[in-house]
Amino acid sequence: MDKQAINLQLSADEINLLLEGLGSMPFVKVYGLIGKIQEQASGQLNKAPESPVAGGEE
Repeated sequence: MDKQAINLQLSADEINLLLEGLGSMPFVKVYGLIGKIQEQASGQLNKAPESPVAGGEE
């Protein structure tokens, strides 16, 4: 399998649909992939919103 990383931009609904499809596959084949997707999504969804730049419009 190719180890080159690819970055995709998908909505939360699209990710959930992808996970739903993976859930119908044999666990032993997809558990690692599901874990990576959940880990990366969780890291992005739990980010604190950035503070506004000082001196910006209010």
